[in-house]
Amino acid sequence: MLNIVLVEPEIPNNTGNIGRLCVGTESKLHLVHPFGFVINDKNLKRSGLDYWVHLDVSEYADVDEWVKNIPDLSRVFLMSSHAEKSYLETDFQDGDWLVFGKESKGLSKEVLDRFENHLTIPMSKLIRSFNIANSVAFVVGEAKRQIGLKM
Repeated sequence: MLNIVLVEPEIPNNTGNIGRLCVGTESKLHLVHPFGFVINDKNLKRSGLDYWVHLDVSEYADVDEWVKNIPDLSRVFLMSSHAEKSYLETDFQDGDWLVFGKESKGLSKEVLDRFENHLTIPMSKLIRSFNIANSVAFVVGEAKRQIGLKM
């Protein structure tokens, strides 16, 4: 099972879509406060449709609380448009932690500085970033592909 982490998500529709993706890929969703919405927000439920009840999800008050729940910090991969290594050059394993930041600013320097593994999604210079739900789908798809090949 992959662990998908959203640090301070701001847009309920994105979180709902990512929750639905997690259900479909049998991944666990980890949500780190503060949020830009209320967790029972109707848009969150609408995006996640009726799948939200099947979602394996945990919430954490802050980054420190979340980090205490990670058994192997070397298997944490932070997504950043500023990273040099592509997620396509990474050897993913079952149980990895894939971390995404808030929609407006990404991951803070403080969070990035806590971990070694920073990855980027290759993209045209014409855009600053992909939508977070699309970014999660790219990386989860590649990780699941690799894990499936190892089985």
